[in-house]
Amino acid sequence: MEDDDLLAFREQWKKELEGATEVKKESWDGRPGLSGVNGGRSGHSGDAGGKAGDARGLKNAEEPQYVSIAAGLLDGRSSPLLERIAEERTRRKRRCEGGGKEEQECSGPLQRRRSTLIDQLIQDLNETNDIPFFDVELPYELALKIFQFLSKVDLARCAQVSKSWRMLAEDEVLWYRLCREEGYHSGASVSDSPCWKSTLRDCYNTEKTVKYNWKNRVGSVSHLQYELGKVLCDVSSCDGLVIAGYTSGDIRLWDTVHWDSGALYLKAAHTIRDDFPPPHVSSVRVCETVASAVYENGCVDVWSTEAGLEPIHHYQHLQRVHALDLSTDGPVLATASGLEVRVDSPDDGGYWKSRCITQLSKPVDGVLVVPGKRVLPLVLAWAGESVSMLDSSWNEDEEEQNEGARLLHYVYGQPVTCLDVTAFRAALGVKSCGWGMNDGGNKVKVYSLETRQPELSLGNSPGDFTCINLRDAPPHLLVCGNKDRRVRVFDLRTGTSVVSLYAHHLGVTTVQADDWKIVSGGGEGLVSVWEMRMGTKLWEMHNRHPVRHIRFNASTLVTANIPDEKNPRGACITDDDLTAHRRHRGVICYYDFSMDSSTQDHVLPICRSNYSETSGYNYNIGLAMPYDTLSDPRSSGL
Repeated sequence: MEDDDLLAFREQWKKELEGATEVKKESWDGRPGLSGVNGGRSGHSGDAGGKAGDARGLKNAEEPQYVSIAAGLLDGRSSPLLERIAEERTRRKRRCEGGGKEEQECSGPLQRRRSTLIDQLIQDLNETNDIPFFDVELPYELALKIFQFLSKVDLARCAQVSKSWRMLAEDEVLWYRLCREEGYHSGASVSDSPCWKSTLRDCYNTEKTVKYNWKNRVGSVSHLQYELGKVLCDVSSCDGLVIAGYTSGDIRLWDTVHWDSGALYLKAAHTIRDDFPPPHVSSVRVCETVASAVYENGCVDVWSTEAGLEPIHHYQHLQRVHALDLSTDGPVLATASGLEVRVDSPDDGGYWKSRCITQLSKPVDGVLVVPGKRVLPLVLAWAGESVSMLDSSWNEDEEEQNEGARLLHYVYGQPVTCLDVTAFRAALGVKSCGWGMNDGGNKVKVYSLETRQPELSLGNSPGDFTCINLRDAPPHLLVCGNKDRRVRVFDLRTGTSVVSLYAHHLGVTTVQADDWKIVSGGGEGLVSVWEMRMGTKLWEMHNRHPVRHIRFNASTLVTANIPDEKNPRGACITDDDLTAHRRHRGVICYYDFSMDSSTQDHVLPICRSNYSETSGYNYNIGLAMPYDTLSDPRSSGL
């Protein structure tokens, strides 16, 4: 049917072309008085001028439009298209006004010619010139301002229009703005890159490669080693820095960006007194500028990650320190010992001092520093069933339950099991006991820090919530782990669960998520990587002890398996039995997924060997052998 319509259209098109040619010839031959008028005027003195004018008129009528445009440009007219469009509009207006009269006068083939497909095509082409899209003269800055509202796809399309549009679409300011919006090179300026378009393309390709490596477990893994006879107590990481504390009282700091410097040994203040045996490390924290650690005897030390090995701040609690937290946005330290909560930070001169010391009604279970830039730090502390907000700027004469503290949450008989906080929200896991189980089981409460009012109540689980990650989760999402072996992701806009994964048979101990993946750790020592959209497990890694720390960014992952037993029985970890030592000490793993397996420089040193060696080590990760012929799995369709 379509072939018949096409053939019919072609036949009609040929007939119209032949008819148009005949009509044009008849109208040219039958034009009255062309030769007669010219001959009659031969005797007058203005014959030469009349003939020249008629010749110019005929030439203008027969010459193409682009010739007239070029002639206008040579005459100095900056916009010949605008004049031609104005003339076309005037001609159409006159034709519309005298349309009725012309219809009466026209007859024969001219009337049939007006309704042909060729005339319709010409009319449509003329209508496209009504908008002088390519002829508007704008200043470069104004045109650049308009192009700033376009996306990268629209800019690429505009670059194919003309040379002037391509010059605008490839301006460095536009692509620098797109890089900043996509989150690449946030601290760079326009002059830092010669071609921001290529920089953005390279960033996209790198992100694609890293995502492929994450899904297929392609990269390198490093075990952060330490001396014999030390059991791991606590681990923290932030922005390429990893800090660890041991039962010997030693503190190690690794800079994973510059591996040449090795592990940095941070000296404790109590080593000057030669305490023996040295106290164990209770907790460690690190941020971009400072690192801190607390010990079993109540000592608190703070080091600078840039200045040196000696502590820059030191104080001691009278009791054992139960909780420690360090702000990621600035040097703000919060510690809790018994009923006391203390907040320290440096002043404008760099001298550390105590900002707030508060006594709560019950022993403190944990503290968290609220992220964000503030004049005075804000801290959340939970003890039993209550969660309090601590701020030294509040007046002491306010009617509060405790001096310097405001109550955020309190439900009798429902203790708080875990807590996480952002700059404006706080999420806490609440354990329902006794009569509280009739209300639907354990839940996650979300509070607003500005109004101190509850916003959402999430979940309905028979198990206790063991970990919550709100700070590192994507916007409007909350990820949490439970003793019922499941990892759940909640949508804060609707208050519903969007993902529920059966993850770890001994309960979930720590969890973190981004826009497409979830990394969880369990009490059985298993680290699992999940795809959020499909809810499937991509890969897993196993170690002996429970996973207590997980932190990842776009291309790296840090995990820590920390033993619960600090003094294992039945094995002396101070002897030369490396197998027993490795079994009981715990392990810190650093994964780097930015490695390109097709290059020789990124192959692990242990894999740069030949088949003649009889010993080796299985890292249980996708590795590339330099002597094998490798092909890109993505190009082969796998």
